[in-house]
Amino acid sequence: MLGREDPDPLAPQREAAIFYGLFLRGHSADDLRRDIDVPRPLLNKWLQPRRYEENFRDSLRRMYSYRKQVLAIFDELVLKEKHRVRIN
Repeated sequence: MLGREDPDPLAPQREAAIFYGLFLRGHSADDLRRDIDVPRPLLNKWLQPRRYEENFRDSLRRMYSYRKQVLAIFDELVLKEKHRVRIN
């Protein structure tokens, strides 16, 4: 049996920071959200074929949860940026 590596608890924050950097460089927040997100209907489609092993379906569910965490962090960063007072 292969051992699993301990997941990095800061990985979602790091990935959201990468997308946030792109946002600060002028990329559209909506385009970046589409790049981050996995829509629920797509996950359901991936989980439908029972030909996939349960371990693979579990991995898909973990990936979905991870992407939603990254998206939530990114949205929070963008929201804070919009409300931040700029000093010139």
